[in-house]
Amino acid sequence: MQNADTTKYIIHSKIGADGIIERPDIVGAIFGQTEGLLGSDLDLRDLQKTGRIGRIEVVVSAKGGKTKGTILIPSSLDKVETSILAASLETIDRVGPCSAKIEITHIEDVRATKRHQIIERAKFIFTGMFDENLPESQEIADEVRQSVRIEEMQYFGKNKIPCGPAVFDSDAIVVVEGRADVLNLLKYGIKNTICVGGTNVPPEVAELTKKKDTVTAFTDGDRGGELIIKELVQVANIDYIARAPDGKSVEDLVQKEIVRSLRQKVPVEQVIDKYVIKDQGGPAESSGRAPRLPKRKERRTTPAAPVADVKRVPSSQVKRPSREQTRERDPRKKEPREAQKVEKAPVAEKTKKPSSPENKRFKDHASDLIGTFSARFLDSKDNVVNETAVRDLVSTLKDYEDEVKTVVFDGVVTQRILDIAADKGIERLIGAKVGSVTKRPASVKVLTAASL
Repeated sequence: MQNADTTKYIIHSKIGADGIIERPDIVGAIFGQTEGLLGSDLDLRDLQKTGRIGRIEVVVSAKGGKTKGTILIPSSLDKVETSILAASLETIDRVGPCSAKIEITHIEDVRATKRHQIIERAKFIFTGMFDENLPESQEIADEVRQSVRIEEMQYFGKNKIPCGPAVFDSDAIVVVEGRADVLNLLKYGIKNTICVGGTNVPPEVAELTKKKDTVTAFTDGDRGGELIIKELVQVANIDYIARAPDGKSVEDLVQKEIVRSLRQKVPVEQVIDKYVIKDQGGPAESSGRAPRLPKRKERRTTPAAPVADVKRVPSSQVKRPSREQTRERDPRKKEPREAQKVEKAPVAEKTKKPSSPENKRFKDHASDLIGTFSARFLDSKDNVVNETAVRDLVSTLKDYEDEVKTVVFDGVVTQRILDIAADKGIERLIGAKVGSVTKRPASVKVLTAASL
C-alpha cells in the first residue's frame, strides 16, 4: 500500500464496456494485461508491493446492458514513468467477456494541488492572523514603555506628589496638572516635571517653586488650566506660562505639540493682568480700575482736596444740604462727589505729560508694535539697534551689552523689567500698560503707548 504522503501524481481515466462488469474484473484486467508489457521495472504488481503505485480506485455503474466508470491510480513515479504507465492502460481492450476501452482523461499533479492549498492558506494567515497579532505586539511594546515610564516616575514630599527624576536636582522645573501629564512628558524625555493634582496646589510644590531658578506652568488649554494658573500665580513663584492648544490636554499631546507649546511660553509678567488683576476686580470691572481704588481713599483723607472741591460746587447744590442738616445723607453724597473731583485732578496731570515732543517721537514705534508682542531697543539717536519677542525681553535685556536708551514693547511694564532697565542705564520704558510696580527708579521714565 502506497503512503499518501509520497504520492506525486494521480492518473485519471474512464472506462466503458459493452456488458456488465464489476470492480474486480477491471482490476484483474489491468494487472493481467499489463504484466510483462513494460518490463520488470514498471510491472504494476512489483510497483504496488514497493509502494510506488497506490491502491487502484474503481467506480462503475451499469445501465442498459453497458458499464461505465472511472479509474484512479496514485503514483509516486516521476513524470516519464507515470506517463508510460498511463499509456499502457489504454492498451486494455477486454475486461472479462466484454470488450472495453480505457481512456486517460488527465494526470493530476498532487504537489501543484498542495501548492495551491498552501498559497490560499498563506493568504488567509497573512491577512487574518497577522492582523490579530499586530495589536498584541503593539500592546507589548506599549506595556514595556509604560512600565519604564512608571519606574522613572518618582514622588516628592510627604504627600507623595508624582514627579520626574530630574525635579530634585534641576534648576528649572515644569509644573503640570496631574499624574498623567507627568507620564506623558516622561514619555518624550522631559523629566523635570511635577504635578499639583488639581486646583488645590500642595504647599510642598509652592515651596519648591521658590527654590528653583526657572519655573514654567504648563496646563491644559481649557478653563481648568486657566484656574490652576491663577492659583499658582498667587501661591507659587512662576516665571513662565505655557498652555496646551485650545481644547487639548497635556496628557494627550504628542512630542511636536509639547515642544511647540513650551517654546511659546510667555513670561508671567506679560499676562499678569489676565490671571491676577482681572480676577481681583471681578468680571464686570476693567483691569485698569482695580489699582486706582486705593488711591481714591487716600486722597479723601487729605484736607486740601475737600476745600477745593467745595469752592467749585455751584450755589444751587450748596443750598440742598442746608435744608436737611439733621440727616446723615449729605456727607454720604459729598464723598462720591469729592472722589469724582479728586479723580479729575490726576487725569488732567497725566494728559499734560504726553504733549511733550520728547515723548511724541516714540509714537510711531509704539504704533508699529501694537499686536506684535515684540520689543525694540533704541539708542541715543532713537535708531533701532535690536528687536526681540516680548517673551524673551527679560533674558535679552540681561545679556545685551550695547548702548540702549529706550525700550518700546507691546507688553506690560513690570517691576522686574524696570529693575533690569535701571541696572542697564536705560532711560525710558514704553509699554502697552503698566503693571503692579511698587518701586520706580528715578533714572527710568515709564510711559505707555496710549500716553504718547
